[in-house]
Amino acid sequence: MGFETVGFVSWRAGSFDGRTPYWEIGIALLPEYRGRGIGWRAQAVLTTYLFEHTPVQRIQAATHPENIAEQKALEKAGFRLEGVIRGCEFRAGKLRDGYLYSRLRDDPEPELGNGSVTGAR
Repeated sequence: MGFETVGFVSWRAGSFDGRTPYWEIGIALLPEYRGRGIGWRAQAVLTTYLFEHTPVQRIQAATHPENIAEQKALEKAGFRLEGVIRGCEFRAGKLRDGYLYSRLRDDPEPELGNGSVTGAR
């Protein structure tokens, strides 16, 4: 059985007050692998891993307001929308808003199920 690279997940450290760390996660999938449940599961598994192996209480992720698929993926991965980050990114010639999501250590973990992520669309 071989493995294919379908995208990647990333994480970086942050802190609002300089003392209380959090992780911010991100994901990118190749277009042909989107819509199969890979993304939300990858984000859920990464979040669980970070909670199990680091002492942080918070993991967050940001997305664009027009990225409905990522918003649904984050919610399925157990994240909650916190709010709009106004004018946070200069893209396509103007300042754009972002949406900030988070999952706290004591939030419920999502049910990963046993659905296949390798099936054809």
